[in-house]
Amino acid sequence: MVNYHTQLVSVIVPIYNAQKDLDQCLWSIRNQSYTNLEILCINDGSTDDSPSIMKRHAAEDPRVRVIDKENGGYGAGCNRGIDEARGEWVSIIEPDDWIEPGMYADMLAFAAQFNQQIDVIKTPWWNINDWDRPEPEQSRTICPLMHRMPRSARPFKLGEHTVLIEHHPGIWSAIYRKGFLESKCIRFPEYPGAGWADNPFLIDTLCQAESIIYLDQPYYCYRADLPGSTCNHATASAVRLPFDRWLDMSRRLSELGVVDEGILESHYVRGFRYVKGAIYDDGWDNPLVQEGTKQVFSAMDERIVLESIKLSAKQKKLFCSVRGLEYRPSFSLARTAYVMREGWLQLRGLGFGGTAKRLRFKMTGKR
Repeated sequence: MVNYHTQLVSVIVPIYNAQKDLDQCLWSIRNQSYTNLEILCINDGSTDDSPSIMKRHAAEDPRVRVIDKENGGYGAGCNRGIDEARGEWVSIIEPDDWIEPGMYADMLAFAAQFNQQIDVIKTPWWNINDWDRPEPEQSRTICPLMHRMPRSARPFKLGEHTVLIEHHPGIWSAIYRKGFLESKCIRFPEYPGAGWADNPFLIDTLCQAESIIYLDQPYYCYRADLPGSTCNHATASAVRLPFDRWLDMSRRLSELGVVDEGILESHYVRGFRYVKGAIYDDGWDNPLVQEGTKQVFSAMDERIVLESIKLSAKQKKLFCSVRGLEYRPSFSLARTAYVMREGWLQLRGLGFGGTAKRLRFKMTGKR
């Protein structure tokens, strides 16, 4: 029997020029009710005041260790942390976010209910909105994952709950057994900068985990996109980024031999979300958006897309247009039931005010 109550958690914080929010982040980790932690501050060549903040915390708390390295990007920083980790569990916390005090205690207590080895303990998270405003004007909303899955009664594999890969990767709202990462040789791809390296890591971990458990309680506080965040990206690589990462995930699914149609469908849903975001950010007239959309749609199985109840008629029509297929609309009771359930979950999670705000944003593009 595994004794989860005494296991060391290695908390990895990859840091590059994060002085504005780093103090809050590190205090939230140090103030956890579960105290058997090592806190690895990976300084990825910061040029602001981040190093002095890390060193102050290290001087105050022996659990904090500062590791300096040349700038190599988010993935390289996380990999250095995994290599240095001495704990049974690995947690990734981004330096501009924070966590609520009971996160690790509750996750490990939950794992202790199962008389077997667990690979991944997953939770939903809070989206912190308007975080550039004074604290009283900020608001928090639950992530799309909340309430879409039940609290686990037993460990499961991804094929049973594929919704885990449909939305934001949210890799930081989970903890991973270090032995599992080592046995599967799982590491982050080392792209320049942030690079969305969490996307392939999500696929690697969840597709290879033999035992996942889900606790439907948010602890991680994620600073969501700022109001008026940048559109019309300045570089071709920025425009291409969502398409390239989705294609990277597709290649990894192929390498892992994933043929489960439920997993593929959820992966496709994610691809449609990325296409929609790219069109909103950079416009359909941008040839890079058109090229990326064609590449993404060409990598999808036509039958799975057209039979999916998770994709709208509008999405399928765009898919057919890009692929040069004839679109034949059809009515589906299953699709109707799915839309009604999604609407209820959104209303339950956001309330009337939050739902109205989201609908207004979808229709007008204004928050």
